[in-house]
Amino acid sequence: MASSPLMSSSSWLQELPEEQRADAVSSMVYEANARIRDPVYGCAGAICQLQKQVNDLKAQLARAHAELAGARAQHAHLVALLCMEMAAAAPPQHPTTTTAAAAYCAAVGGGASPAAPVDALYVVDGAAMQASPIGWVDEPLWT
Repeated sequence: MASSPLMSSSSWLQELPEEQRADAVSSMVYEANARIRDPVYGCAGAICQLQKQVNDLKAQLARAHAELAGARAQHAHLVALLCMEMAAAAPPQHPTTTTAAAAYCAAVGGGASPAAPVDALYVVDGAAMQASPIGWVDEPLWT
């Protein structure tokens, strides 16, 4: 005599650790509802849709990273141009007298060094300030 699906599910649930049983029941209910909504694909259809969304979001993230890299490169180029113009146009100053912009240009190496982070300093109220080592890019959007 064949056992019913309910009996096999019941005995299968008994074999699971107690803390996993609620998740298993939720999954079984979800699968049953998915099979009612879509008798052909069931959960597989939902999984395929979710995988497509993940792939689309990964592509969107890659495009955003490329845009960000382009914006950073443009920023570095503009800072280098600004620093070169300032160096060419500025009269010689006394060594102890520097402007915040000159301090910024000196800190980023006049834009000549690609290894120097161009966003490491910010000019606030006429004074150059060092940014914290952890930027907004390093912070997770959600936990």
